[in-house]
Amino acid sequence: MKTREELKRHLAQIDHKSYKAYKELEGMYEFGAYRLSIDHVQGDPFATPSRVRILYKNTGNIKEEFFRTKARKAAAEDFLLRRLHRSLREASGDGRKGSGKSGLITACRVGQEVLERTAVLLSRDVIEARIEVGFPAYGRTIAARELEEILFRALPGAAEQTFAVCPDLVRGMTRAVELADDQEYIREELEKRGLVSFVADGAVLPRESGISQRPMKDAVKFKSPDSLAVTMTLPHKGELRGMGIRRGVTVIVGGGYHGKSTLLKAIERGVYNHISGDGREYVITDRTAFKLRAEEGRCIHQEDISMFISHLPSRADTVRFGTENASGSTSQAANTVEALACGSRVLLIDEDTSATNFMVRDEVMARLVADEKEPITPFIRKVRALYQALGVSTVLVVGSSGAYLSVADTVVQMDCYEARDVTEKAKKIAQEQAVIPDEPVQKKEWIRYPVRKKRIEKMRVHGWDTLSLDRSEIDLRYLEQITDETQTAALGYILQYVLERLADGRKSAAALAHEAFVRQEQNGLVSMVPPNYGAGAPAAVREQEILAGLARYRLL
Repeated sequence: MKTREELKRHLAQIDHKSYKAYKELEGMYEFGAYRLSIDHVQGDPFATPSRVRILYKNTGNIKEEFFRTKARKAAAEDFLLRRLHRSLREASGDGRKGSGKSGLITACRVGQEVLERTAVLLSRDVIEARIEVGFPAYGRTIAARELEEILFRALPGAAEQTFAVCPDLVRGMTRAVELADDQEYIREELEKRGLVSFVADGAVLPRESGISQRPMKDAVKFKSPDSLAVTMTLPHKGELRGMGIRRGVTVIVGGGYHGKSTLLKAIERGVYNHISGDGREYVITDRTAFKLRAEEGRCIHQEDISMFISHLPSRADTVRFGTENASGSTSQAANTVEALACGSRVLLIDEDTSATNFMVRDEVMARLVADEKEPITPFIRKVRALYQALGVSTVLVVGSSGAYLSVADTVVQMDCYEARDVTEKAKKIAQEQAVIPDEPVQKKEWIRYPVRKKRIEKMRVHGWDTLSLDRSEIDLRYLEQITDETQTAALGYILQYVLERLADGRKSAAALAHEAFVRQEQNGLVSMVPPNYGAGAPAAVREQEILAGLARYRLL
């Protein structure tokens, strides 16, 4: 290992040379309180910034109690990452100087969710932080003095300010891990109490805007109807009341713009923990819950969608169905069987983003077109059997079709963002409707297609909604529970790992997704991320998104 003095001398030697000389700096350097590792140097000042790591010595300063559980560890690392962001902003001063990305200093961006990330890793001996630095240049000539300012002043100052133990750090980290304890307690209570989700009284569900996940100011705070209220005594917060959404079929109704979809969106994001102040920190949902929707144009590989689609006029085999350009109904059928294949216990559906002919069959139209002439068995005929035979619950938003009232266990009406239990009223109305026939559901292997080994030369992330493996793009924009591009990056790395190392031509995509997810849970996401993490510091994803990513890879 080299010393900081050697780094300083080397910088002086390459000053004003061609930008490629920066490559000579790669390696590990001892800085006393921490080690600096220059892992990858960008090819030119306009390329993706260089990647460095700070390995700060944790000499018992941050106690093991802060990371003794998986949830606590994620919360503590998330707290340190947000603290690091603030320190880097303060330490970088005026920011960029020179060509391209010169002088840029940043860490992995964070949102409202608390996710397992590779950006900051906390252990008994060391705190590892991954940072991107734009190595300075004027034109394509090395500006060594500017880089020396970053490496010898800005980064040491940020490291000390972020990781050195002080009362402020201890207080903040204590609050973060105690919130994580409370959130995990609620998750455990969901299972014990037969619930799929919990929405706390006082929660702020509306967001600032369509492009912001921050809470809306002066929004109506959520309050549970008395008939649906449950009270939990959390380890740290104490008594907390809120609405418990029970297993079975829950229908959310109401007029337009009254908060139906807002409630569902909070529930779908409840599969993740949230930071304090988000407003949804006590909105907790079964981790396996998956948001379904129509997705015209997606590819489908060898899936058994015969539960919903059969006897097509084209005589296509719906037991092993494949297409490069799915319709709204076939795509939603495929999305459903994929969710079931990877163990989702809760399906989340919004009528507005669903294929109408997949969701319901109009009574009048059914009188004109006989069942034997209609290849689609609508979801409404399967929703009861999914719960009774497979234990899979459904929470769905309905605005125009009253047919689902007849199959609902619970009906919640949103009225000016206030929740009301209208189950009894809905059941009386449903008695006047025609009986919806139930169709049986059997547990089986819905996804049969094998995956062959494939060498992936390059993986790229294009925002949060698209990634590419070599030249094949994977469209993720309809996977609504992906929070940002850090999860997209993780998904890209995991898919690359699956195709290159796990796929053997015999395992189904569902089996491969499960194997990759178990590896992530047991060995950490870092076990599937290359050392130089070229597409940014990734954040963990669920088994549901791993399978969804594989299923949308057109060259599978």
